[in-house]
Amino acid sequence: MKENDIQEQAVVAIRACLEEVPFIHVKRVRENQRQGNAEADILLDLQAQDGASWQIVVEVKANGQPRLARDAVNQLLRCRSAFPEAYGVFMAPYVSPEAAEICANDGVGHLDLAGNCRLSFGQVFIRREGIRNPFPQKRDLRSLYAPKSTRVLRVLLMRRSAWKTQALADEAGVSLGQVANVKKRLRDREWIAEGDAGFMLTKPQGLLTDWAENYTYRKNTVRDFYSMKETDELEAALAKACGELDIPYAFTGFSAARRIAPAVRGQRTMAYIGNIPEGLVGRVELKEVPSGANVSLMIPYDDGVFYGARDVEGLRVVCPVQLYLDLKGYKGRGEEAAEAVWKQELAKLW
Repeated sequence: MKENDIQEQAVVAIRACLEEVPFIHVKRVRENQRQGNAEADILLDLQAQDGASWQIVVEVKANGQPRLARDAVNQLLRCRSAFPEAYGVFMAPYVSPEAAEICANDGVGHLDLAGNCRLSFGQVFIRREGIRNPFPQKRDLRSLYAPKSTRVLRVLLMRRSAWKTQALADEAGVSLGQVANVKKRLRDREWIAEGDAGFMLTKPQGLLTDWAENYTYRKNTVRDFYSMKETDELEAALAKACGELDIPYAFTGFSAARRIAPAVRGQRTMAYIGNIPEGLVGRVELKEVPSGANVSLMIPYDDGVFYGARDVEGLRVVCPVQLYLDLKGYKGRGEEAAEAVWKQELAKLW
């Protein structure tokens, strides 16, 4: 959505919201009003039936992530010298709950184009929340959770440290530009802190939760098989065959969970395999099936899924970050197993 379009829709939205209050009349609406060093994107003059009057100054941003909300709040606070009696309101297509809290803490109202709002001035109080974002920034999400970007995220989540851009690029195996792109999007969400030593992830659970909501293991190439072997025998045979054929592998899903966070057990064997030649299928005695599978082998969408893999009980398993993602969206008891991985593995890192 273009910025000019956002401001036009913001005018309509705030006017409609205020006109729902039966004793308020919107006398005048002006845009891009400059007074001294201050500028209001939207300035509204209101009149109440009892003669009271108010002025609303609105700062409009292209998105409602916390950093931009904080910028807007600071801008509105600076506007007080030019519009001393005005009530400040932050508007964006969608204002995140974190951004709304920032506004409330500084006595600034908010309203988004979805209809969520908190406006409190004079005897007026309007609050609506919980309306889902109808303007998801898909381009932003695609960029943050693109294959190369997720290599950076795995490093940040697995290694609690302050990172310089070059060192992080080297560790993740990506370009400096890729790191800069990820850093910007994390900064907008206020999920990192920056200092002389570099930048560091500060809200790992927020990042991991958001990533899980935008992830599915089905983005990998998944092939389903049936095996007559017992689970432990099958997984040992699969690991042995991959070693003999020099194929990278790492178990995930319940195959990994029962080894590193065995609170929840599942029946299906799941593993990432660099490639799945017929020789591997034959050695392990697997039969590919359209239904009733108890084995899922996945050719990864990006080799980053192998980052941080380790040996447990003689088998290679994915890092806890990848395991959490794969379990979180899995039907059955996957979500419960993912929370066990967070508590027993990931929380310890932070």
